Amino acid sequence: MYLLLRNQVLEMFDHAYQNYMDHAYPADELMPLTCRGRVRGLEPSRGDIDDALGKFSLTLIDTLDTLALLNKTVEFEEAVRRVVADVRLDNDIVVSVFETNIRVLGGLLGGHSMAVMLKESGRMVWYQDELLHMAKDLGLRLLPAFNTSSGLPYPRVNLRYGVRGPETRTGTETDTCTACAGTIILEFAALSRFTGDPTFEAHARRALDFLWEKRQRNSNLVGTTINIHSGEWVRRDSGVGAGIDSYYEYLMKAYILLGDDRFLQRFNTHYASIMKYISQPPLLLDVHIHKPLLPARTWMDSLLAFFPGLQVLKGDIRPAIETHEMLYQVTKKHNFLPEAFTTDYRVHWAQHPLRPEFAESTYFLYKATRDPYYLEVGRTILENLNRFARVPCGFAAMKDVRTGSHEDRMDSFFLAEMFKYLFLLFAEEDDLPFNVEDYVFTTEAHLLPLSLSTASNSQAPPLLDDSNFEWTCPNTRLLFPDPSTTRSTCHTGTMQTQQACGIILFKLYFESVDSNKISLSSSLQAVSAIAAEDGMRFMQEMMELSSQQQKEQLPPRAVQIVSHPFFGRVVLTAGPAQFGLDLFKSSSGVRGFVTVAEPYNGCSELSNGEIVAGRIALLQRGQCMFAEKARHIHKAGAIGGIVIDDNEGSSSDTAPLFQMAGDGRNTDDVTLPLLFLFHKEGNILLEALKEYREVEVLLSDKARDRGETLSKTERKNVNM
Repeated sequence: MYLLLRNQVLEMFDHAYQNYMDHAYPADELMPLTCRGRVRGLEPSRGDIDDALGKFSLTLIDTLDTLALLNKTVEFEEAVRRVVADVRLDNDIVVSVFETNIRVLGGLLGGHSMAVMLKESGRMVWYQDELLHMAKDLGLRLLPAFNTSSGLPYPRVNLRYGVRGPETRTGTETDTCTACAGTIILEFAALSRFTGDPTFEAHARRALDFLWEKRQRNSNLVGTTINIHSGEWVRRDSGVGAGIDSYYEYLMKAYILLGDDRFLQRFNTHYASIMKYISQPPLLLDVHIHKPLLPARTWMDSLLAFFPGLQVLKGDIRPAIETHEMLYQVTKKHNFLPEAFTTDYRVHWAQHPLRPEFAESTYFLYKATRDPYYLEVGRTILENLNRFARVPCGFAAMKDVRTGSHEDRMDSFFLAEMFKYLFLLFAEEDDLPFNVEDYVFTTEAHLLPLSLSTASNSQAPPLLDDSNFEWTCPNTRLLFPDPSTTRSTCHTGTMQTQQACGIILFKLYFESVDSNKISLSSSLQAVSAIAAEDGMRFMQEMMELSSQQQKEQLPPRAVQIVSHPFFGRVVLTAGPAQFGLDLFKSSSGVRGFVTVAEPYNGCSELSNGEIVAGRIALLQRGQCMFAEKARHIHKAGAIGGIVIDDNEGSSSDTAPLFQMAGDGRNTDDVTLPLLFLFHKEGNILLEALKEYREVEVLLSDKARDRGETLSKTERKNVNM
């Protein structure tokens, strides 16, 4: 039975990988809704998210060792040849040190590990460490980031120019996240031990040493953001999710890979404090490092889903089971883990960029317990990906888990991690081309051989001479409160014991907080300047939370393309109108074929009314009020309307939800639904209409399951 699921994982990987190669390569990422590559600078900026893109074919490099693990040896060899021949690292572009380290440097090292393994078995005899040479080149381009008095790296670097000089466009930043500075050691140590050059490992150790020294000594916790020059904590909230997550992961895995007891001692010290202050089984809630009994926020972010897997590695199975089960309940309620969710499972941030952390922890819990329950959890993950995220050109991130709408985004970590963990979950031992117990998984699920622990490296790292960094120096800030900022996770495949344990049944009890009782005067009565600062920061976070909740009072609607060849797989995020049919009150939504209104702006009586009648009219924004457009298409007999933004380049990926207002008059006469699409999403619909002529859509409060959108005739013609 699970053999079929393993084969399904392989088919899904092929769908994602081949569409990237066919439609996006050599671009960094695939845009699965528009079937083209995402090239930085050619698409609207997404802020920190784009710092992962460096015009170095990111997805292909990130996918190298996945190809090898999935037994796709021919594809792996071809991919290595492409990387060696096509990829250039000397690009005048500013990238995240953190993301470039875990995705690109880690990808090159994982690919090198796989190539060496295959060469030793008689394949790829032509390989002469080309990926390792590229990895060292990249490592040298990242090193200038560490030229700080603290040893903490700048958050960004220009791959060609570093950080010094006007041409670098970086180097003025002062802050970095704890995970950004603390998630370097595995890749840099591996690079040192593969090449025999201790410089990289020495710099990564120095950064970790500094973070350890700056921990809050009473609570033994670290904050989320730190000043790279002074070492002062900029954000003093502490948890196991965004901003800190992989710092803890790398302390444990550095011990496993390098055999240094200091890393294990540090991890154990931190872990005891996490379980004392942050863990409120099955919840993991942020606290203040100076006042760890004081909650810092009332919601959790999806990145903490890696933590049960790390607890398995630690050997602490019971709390891992409890937290994983809580995450599974959230997943069952929303189909995916929202980027952030409250203690009673409500959506706080609605996006889901196809993160792999929950699948990762599912795999490690199955590996430790062999409980088939986790295979069923894995089946749920697979089914939801196929039902809700699969589109004709790959898999699209979820813009809003409540509506099922998509974002034109398929991050490289989806191929690097998700399919590794799902394949390992369902595969038998004979299905694997090598023993995964011989490798440690980096946070991006790249494979580094445990044999590196005995590789030659100077026992006493040399004094760090940074004079050779005068030509460059990198960085900026990769702050994680923005859930869009990517972080990939993963855990070592070495399990020293397998513990049999069942699923613990538990009940959640939630306490409500009356935020109305919070008073600004509390900061004025504080006993110290630090307490006053903490109080003001707490108030700011509460106000931000309140603002976010207000935004969520008007959730988006969905435009789902249900005709051939989409069959409900493409869902566009749409803004609602303050008038007309409320789709939340319509159980089935409004379904119909689309046609362009004439005039396109809909500001006068339609000249093609006979065609619009019984259909959903497409209109362009501008020149008159939305209600006026609605009245004109209503008069022509339309059953609905979609207004497309006239601002070229606008997108729901980068702009907040837009709600169409009335015109000040009574709009009770408008009884059809009117939705708003930004320019990019509207173009997807217009291009489909141009290519297929007859395009049918469903306007609704949320996307329907694919099977629900097909007619009886379509069900006969489509392989469900």
